[in-house]
Amino acid sequence: MDISSLAQGVSSSAIGSLKNQVGVAVLDKSLDIAKQQGQQMVQLMEQSVQPHLGQSIDIKV
Repeated sequence: MDISSLAQGVSSSAIGSLKNQVGVAVLDKSLDIAKQQGQQMVQLMEQSVQPHLGQSIDIKV
């Protein structure tokens, strides 16, 4: 085994580790964004609730 092939193996391993770390960071960020969007949706739904609507029906014959 020569030094160049050993260095290439370490380099490839480091690149693989870096790709893995970047992938995890991207997934973590997208999870945070999804949580924020969910919280915003809940807030919008809470603001749109009007309990007095739909309790009675006006019917004319």
